[in-house]
Parts: sequence; C-alpha cells; structure tokens
Amino acid sequence: MTSPADPRDGAAPPAEPGLKLLAVTACPTGIAHTYMAAEKLTQAAQARGIAMKVETQGSIGAENVLSDNDVNAADGVIVAADKDVDLSRFGGKRVLVVGVADGISDPDGLLDRVRRAPVHQGGAVFDAADGGRGDGSGADGGGPEGGTGGAGTGGAGAGGGLQGPAGAKGRERSVGYKALMNGVSYMIPFVVVGGLLIALSLALGGHPQADGGLVIPDGSFWKHVNDIGTIGFTLMVPILSGYIAYAIGDRPALVPGMIGGWIANTGELYDSKSGAGFIGAIVTGFLAGYLVRWIKLVPVSRFVRPIMPIIVIPIVATSALGLFFIYIIGKPISWVFENLTDFLGSMTGTSAALLGVVLGLMIAFDMGGPVNKTAFLFGTGLVSKSPEVMGMCAAAIPVPPLGQGLATLLRRRFYSDQERETGLAALFMGFFGITEGAIPFAAARPATVIPANMLGGAVAGGIAGLAAVGDNVPHGGPIVAVLGAIDGVALFFVALLVGTAVTGLTTAGLVTVGARRAAERTKEQDAPVAADARGAAATTEATGAQGSDSGSSAEEPVVPPQAAPAEPATTGLEETSTGAEEKATGAEEETAGVEGKAAGAAGVLSGYLTVDTVSEQLAADDKEAGIREMAALLDRSGKVTDSAALVRAALAREEQGTTGLGEEIAIPHAKTDAVTAPVVGFARSAEGIEWGALDGTKARLVFMIAVPEAAAGDEHLRILALLSRKLMDPAFRTRLLEAPGKEAVLDALAEIE
Repeated sequence: MTSPADPRDGAAPPAEPGLKLLAVTACPTGIAHTYMAAEKLTQAAQARGIAMKVETQGSIGAENVLSDNDVNAADGVIVAADKDVDLSRFGGKRVLVVGVADGISDPDGLLDRVRRAPVHQGGAVFDAADGGRGDGSGADGGGPEGGTGGAGTGGAGAGGGLQGPAGAKGRERSVGYKALMNGVSYMIPFVVVGGLLIALSLALGGHPQADGGLVIPDGSFWKHVNDIGTIGFTLMVPILSGYIAYAIGDRPALVPGMIGGWIANTGELYDSKSGAGFIGAIVTGFLAGYLVRWIKLVPVSRFVRPIMPIIVIPIVATSALGLFFIYIIGKPISWVFENLTDFLGSMTGTSAALLGVVLGLMIAFDMGGPVNKTAFLFGTGLVSKSPEVMGMCAAAIPVPPLGQGLATLLRRRFYSDQERETGLAALFMGFFGITEGAIPFAAARPATVIPANMLGGAVAGGIAGLAAVGDNVPHGGPIVAVLGAIDGVALFFVALLVGTAVTGLTTAGLVTVGARRAAERTKEQDAPVAADARGAAATTEATGAQGSDSGSSAEEPVVPPQAAPAEPATTGLEETSTGAEEKATGAEEETAGVEGKAAGAAGVLSGYLTVDTVSEQLAADDKEAGIREMAALLDRSGKVTDSAALVRAALAREEQGTTGLGEEIAIPHAKTDAVTAPVVGFARSAEGIEWGALDGTKARLVFMIAVPEAAAGDEHLRILALLSRKLMDPAFRTRLLEAPGKEAVLDALAEIE
C-alpha cells in the first residue's frame, strides 16, 4: 500500500483538516517502544493537519486514556501493539492493528491505511500472538486489517509474525511460541509453590518406612502442608493448558483449555495408570485455542452473538475437546503405557546397566508425565524383590531439576530473572526428588531441555545399574540417601552428580549455541537494512552539506569590490562595535559555562545523570562491549557495588528483546541490586554500534539506566518514558550529537525536566 509523500523528501504533506484519529501503543515491556510509537504517530499527524490522541499502555499504566467521547468522534483507530489490547470499545470504527514497530517506522503509512481498514464489530481483545496484524477473517466479527483467507496481510497463521518493517526481519516469535510462553509464565508459580511445600513437608514431617517410602502421619500439621502443595501440583497442568488456549483463543478458550488439561492429567478417565502430564496439557491447550478460534468463524444470528463467548463457545469447545481426548487420544496413551510396562518387565534379566539407561531416559523424558510414571511404577513394584531397579530410578529422578538449576548458574546471562529464580527452586526440589521442578524449563525450551535431561538421566540410571545401587523406598533424590534408604550411598551420589553435570553442561552448551545462532541471524537480517540506512544517511548528509553551503552564500552580503575602500571610517566603527560584541558574546559564553557546570554538579533527569556519568566517545564496537563500557561509566557515580553483576543484568535484559530503539538510539537498562540507587549514564559513538534496532540503524546515542530492585518502580519508568519521547525530536538528537562538551550535553538533557 502506498504511503503519502514524506515531508523529508521535499514534498509538502497533504493537509487533512477535520480528520480525527485515535491510537493505542503498547509493547511487551511497556517502556521505550510504547512511547516512541506514540510520539512518531503524533508528529506524523501534526505534519498532516490531523487531530490525533494517543493512549499509551506502558508499565506505568494506561496514560492519556481514550474516553467514550473520543471514540465516538473518531474517524479511525490505530492499534500499534505487541501485546493484548481491548478492542471492544472501538465497535463501529475503522480499526487498523499493527505491531508497535510499524508505529515507529511507518507512521505516515498507518495514517493512510487506517481510513481503509475494516470496521470493527466489537467484543474482542487483540492478541499480539496473532502476529500484530489479524488473520484477515475478522474472527471477532470484524478484525484488524488482513488479507484474504487465513493468512491475511500479516499472516496470523501458525507461524504468524509481523510482516511490516520489523516483521520482515523475522524477529517476531510465532503464534505457537508466544502461546506456549504465556502458559509457562502462569504455570511457574504453581510449580514452585507446590514443589517447595511438598519438599518442606517431606523434610520436616516425613518418616522413612521400609516398604512405604517417606510417610507423613495423617492429620499432622505437615500432612496438611503436603496436601496444599499437592493441590498446587495438581493445578499446574490445567493452568498450563488453559493459558496456552487463552493466548490463542482469548477468554472463551480458557475454560476448555483448563478442563482439557485436567482431563489430560487424570488417567483414570481414559483407563490409564497415569495421566498425560504436561505434554498432554500442551496438546490440549493448543487444541482448545484453535478450536475456539474456528468456532468464532461460524456466522451466527446477532441475537445469539452476545451469548457466544460466555455460554455457547465454552460449552461446545469443552465438550468436544474432552470427549475427543477421552475416546480418541486417551486410548493410544493407555496402550503405550501397557506396552512400556511389558517391555521393561522383559528387560529385568538383561544387562542391569542397559535397564538403568532405559529407566533413566524414561524418568527424564516427561518429568512426572506418563512415561516417567510408567518407569517409576515399574521400579516401585519391584522395591521389595529387586531394590536395585528402584535405585536406578532414584538416581535419575533428581537429575532434570538439579541439571536445569545448574545450567542457570553456569549461563546466567542467557536466562531471565524469573528463570534464574525458578532455577534455584529447581535445585531445592531436586534435592527432595521432585522431577517436576524442571518442567518450566522443558516447556519453554523443549528441544534443548528434554534431550539434555534424558542424556543426564540415562547416565545416572546406567551408573546406578552398573554399581547395583539399591533403593528400599519408592522415592528418589538425595533425600532418600540422607534418610538411610539407599544401599551403596557413595556410588549413588556418584551416579547422581555425574548425571546432573551431564544435563547441566549439555543444557548450558545448547543454550549458548542457540543464542549465538540467533545473534548471527539477527546480524544477517539487519545487514541489508543497516546498509540502506547508511546509504540514506550519507545521501542526507551530502544534501545537508549542499544546503548549508548554499544557505551561507545566500545569507552573506556580497560587497562590490569598488565599494570597499569608500567607507574607511565606517569600517573602523564597525570593527570597534564588533569587538564589543565579541566581548559581550564571551561574557555570555562564560555565563553559559557557569550554568553548564552548575547543571553538571546538580545532575539532570531527576539528578540520576551527572557530569561523572557522561562520556563524549564510546570506544566499543559491539553491543556487549558497549554495555560493559557503559557499566564502567556508571561505576564512576559511586552507586555501583558490583559492575560485573550490572553487566550480566543488562545483557540478560537484551536477551528478552533489544533496547536498540532505532533513530540511532539505544537505552540499555537493568533492575539489579548491583546498584545502591538509580543512576543514568550517557555516551556517544561516532561510528555507531550495531544494537539490533528495528530500523537497522546503529546506535550513536547510548543511555544506560540502572535501578536497584527495590526502586524499580514508576520513577524509573517515568524517566525512561520522558527520555524516549524527547529523543524522537530530530533537532534534540542533533544537539546531543553536536554538543561540544559534557556541560553542553547536560544543558541539552536538562530540557527534558
């Protein structure tokens, strides 16, 4: 679609008085890109004489909220968002839904396209998992701009992603990935709370029994704690399924997703000794989500439409999914369990090491799921006759959580803060033999984590089988050895530690390789865009230089040669006057210098940035080196207690999404207790640093913000939002780039206050 002429091309933008537009901007983190898109849209609208109001949905909360009167008077609405936005209030209006990157890179094009966007019928929430565009079908009765069929302009299908300037680079995650991450994020608290309460109750209230494992007396305090933890574990699987479905099909998919997950985890419903576990929950989550989306496409009478999302869709989807799982999927699962048990039974007379490898593979495969429970039940059934079989299981049981916890310690910068905290909890759960502690990692990175878990489990089980380690209770992990239930304790710990090391090192290696490949792909995708940007910049600079030269010659008066000697006295008076003016100018400059020094001493941006944290030139030539150099700059403030920890926190934030904002700007930031108080640094790079910006430009203006965890509140976000908005002004960026010294930089930044 053709965008209107850009004012920068020399053509005057078309004036469109009377047109009233609204916009909503939102990015996943709710910080910089949210406000940059808002500023870009506002500037583009002002240039074309269009009245526009923009609501920003940032981490601070919704600001400049659109009222009912605003919506009623609007001619169209632009939603530039990479997260869920409620569209129900825009019923009857033309609504264009794009990614937040489009709001930054092509605001003029959006102003043109919104007038041809479909009319929204209301009753829906825009889901960023649809790739930022809509599916073209208007599943909610009229959706965002799309094409024909299911792909649409934006391609919201199974691999949907932004197809605009940002999407073309392929950095947007697929629908499936976003849905899976949504389920995992809601599941993690249930895993941690349930696992830790069970572990705590076993440690403090459990009593080892020769033939019954660790037993907590009924009616005791610790039995009640254990019951609460069991409830958390029971809810874990349906929560995962429900919120995967929710991310795909919105609220109507939540009920069928959760009930489907409960059915998948309850093997008795389809004649299985064990449920399908978290793998079954992932299956039911996706089935429920897409089933609901399909039902939404069915045309219904307008009289039935209001009850569709609260009655019809949940009932139909829940019934269909539940019966499908019980009668279609459940039977094969039950058949697989029976045959696995028979297979294991046939191996008891063969090599003990081979049996240990097989049991270890099964224990680590789905971490409490059907394959895991089949192996566990097999070992439990032979506790009294062959404790060595249970010993193989006991050695493999703690390996997945211990190995994944170890990986978060070995490669901290590749994990988010939440994942590192979950890693610590996994270490604790592993000690008590709770394999489910590794499920959040397996759900988030199945292709990396599950093979690593299986490899470590196989090693642990094989060593235990070879060493004839015996376990006299149906439980595993170091806790059973501590409580005296293991025969051959030393070799049991050898098996456990070697298996844990194999899983941890394998996971760390695969995560590192994956991160490097992603970085290489990003560089390859950014290279042509960056080249185009550099070419455009060179053209602009050449044009600007020509304009500057012509401007100088036009402004300077041309004195005819014959007139020059005719006014000597006047010339002398002018020289005297010029000298006086120069002295006055010098005085003004001295005053400005004093003011600059005062600003430098007091600091700007609420005092977070001072002359000590300003650098006129960055020496780094890549992002990681730039972050390290910026951390060293912040260290001059005296507020940094651990520079290395600050670097790790900033790099971990970059893994969640680049802080390269485009327009030659980068604002890396970190929440970490490596600083004692909020601090901001600023530096310039003459050549620019590749930061993975959406527009392909290299970062020449780099700000770094660091705040302690306790102070990571609205003030930090307010400064970041103000900074992002102000940096959208080209004149302001030019002043920062051309500022002759630190004081001049601080003077320019003082405008933000």
